[in-house]
Amino acid sequence: MTGPYAQPYPAAHGAYPPAVYGPPGFGPHGYGPPPVRYSEGVHRVHPATTLLRAFAVFVIYFVLLGFPLLLTRNDDGIVLFAPEAVLRFALVSAPVAVAALVIGVWGWRSQRFWFAEGDLAVETGLLRKRRRLIPLSRIQAIDVIRPLMTRLTGLAEVRVELAGGDQSEIALRYLGRRDAWQLRAELLARAAGLPGHTPEAPEQPFWRVGFRGLFGSLVMKIPVIATGLVFLSLFTVGILFLELGFLGAVIPALLGLIRAVVAPLVMYGNFTAATSPDGLRLRYGLLETRMQTVPPGRVQAVSIVEPVLWRQKGWARVDVTVAGYAGERQALSSVLLPVAPRAVAVALVAQVFPGADIDAIPLLPAASKGLSLDRSTAAGTDDVVFVTRRGLLCRRTEVIAHARAQSVRLTAGPLQRLFGIGTVHVDAPPGPVRVTAADRDLSEARLIVEATAERARVARSRGGSDPARWAR
Repeated sequence: MTGPYAQPYPAAHGAYPPAVYGPPGFGPHGYGPPPVRYSEGVHRVHPATTLLRAFAVFVIYFVLLGFPLLLTRNDDGIVLFAPEAVLRFALVSAPVAVAALVIGVWGWRSQRFWFAEGDLAVETGLLRKRRRLIPLSRIQAIDVIRPLMTRLTGLAEVRVELAGGDQSEIALRYLGRRDAWQLRAELLARAAGLPGHTPEAPEQPFWRVGFRGLFGSLVMKIPVIATGLVFLSLFTVGILFLELGFLGAVIPALLGLIRAVVAPLVMYGNFTAATSPDGLRLRYGLLETRMQTVPPGRVQAVSIVEPVLWRQKGWARVDVTVAGYAGERQALSSVLLPVAPRAVAVALVAQVFPGADIDAIPLLPAASKGLSLDRSTAAGTDDVVFVTRRGLLCRRTEVIAHARAQSVRLTAGPLQRLFGIGTVHVDAPPGPVRVTAADRDLSEARLIVEATAERARVARSRGGSDPARWAR
């Protein structure tokens, strides 16, 4: 992918020297007051959180109750901003504004956090206090998120993802932007067994996805093109013949295009990836910006996705299953790279699974007596990863490191048993990537299961990592 569709960082030529991961002015040559040391004392979220909470409460009130108070019905119809209506709105809104401010102050004072030896302590509540002690060894990911409103006010949310399911997260809403980066840096350092004041590791830029490249990749999909043609056809017929039924049918097609093109464009706009000792650092988002660190030891499985139209351009997307994300958070964090040349995608897999060279692994095709129409199904392995390939119109190359495999199993349905074939599953934690080798001869499938289980045992025994340390 060349031109505006691909914008790699020419770091090898010195155009983008490695930089400390942080906001402008954060570092030895920055500006402003020295950063807060979160390792010392008890801390609260930013005082401006009070106003944000109060504003949110008042907006809800205005939508549900306030706006109707500004409407007055008379003989001429409905009048907006009549004097008596404005007075009525002011009389009702004044105590609501005071109540909203009280709620904001209450919420601000009800949350405190501090470091307690090897734990992060978070206390909530004023009348009834609830304290959580989070061992740093359970931290799976630390993200800095900035919704549009907090970007306007210079605030940020620090979200700490923990092991243990869909409800296991800590959200600190909101800190100052610089303070959020500092807290994240201290959490990373302490989780890695380093002093809290340790500077955050430098990063090396890896890849940046240009806006035109992202837009082009979203449009170059068969379902999107088909939906676009349906939309244009219905809209044209509806306008030419003034048929409201055709114009009404345009709405579902338009919603489909918004979901398939506009939503990903807003979510993954300005996408950049960088490598660092603490993992792969991702930044993306047009309205809500997200700064995410994918720790190397938390990546469970990876998929290189190549829709049929992308293959003509040599493009690919990288999906990932990351431990610690569950439910909706897993879906929001499942894309490691929205679009890039396939060679870049393969290099990214080598970053998250060191030593893996998936293009060098010979993939053996499935049995010729298989039931699937997909003749591209294949599987292969080496001492580092297990690789499968499948997909007729949308090719998926799925990769799992042997050290990440939770189990290996063989399944065979009635028809498969009739033809003497089966499917091998190399299981990872729940997520978007599922590694399966379908339609293998039963004798071959049994050998794959035994060999993969042994490789997984050997890989885990060689790991030798400390489970109480970050990203291992």
